[in-house]
Amino acid sequence: MAIKNYKPTSPGRRNMSGFVFDEITTSTPEKSLLAPIKKKGGRNNMGRITVRHRGGGHKRRYRIIDFRRNKTNIPAKVVSIEYDPNRTARISLLHYADGEKRYILTPEGLNVGDTVVSGDQVEIKSGNALPMKNIPVGTILHCVEMRVGKGAQIGRSAGTSIQLMAK
Repeated sequence: MAIKNYKPTSPGRRNMSGFVFDEITTSTPEKSLLAPIKKKGGRNNMGRITVRHRGGGHKRRYRIIDFRRNKTNIPAKVVSIEYDPNRTARISLLHYADGEKRYILTPEGLNVGDTVVSGDQVEIKSGNALPMKNIPVGTILHCVEMRVGKGAQIGRSAGTSIQLMAK
């Protein structure tokens, strides 16, 4: 995910930066992996404003992300890399060999057409998911589970990484 720095053509543009959307391959998300999001507008469960100056913005739909990666030893092909308005990271649409579709967070180096797989004895490369006991020390990781089967909880934001220091 590249960042574009704008030229200081006016005082408001000075030191301004924004995202470059070159890596995005599709504009419409997979409908079966969408869920509605209700806006809170800074209000709590009683309807009272608890955080001021919240609200508005463009309508969003939640993309259901697979943080568990529990389809073991079934290869999946990366069909598209998409924009997600609910997070800073890009998401990838996977088509599994059995026909199922899922979204994952896009790691660095994953491109359209690549094949990813999750399991115990899979190759260590970008996009594959495997247990920590099978990963060598010093490897850079993302989307790490705190407990087995609970789903990724660490290293989910764009640009974050985790290095395995010891076992």
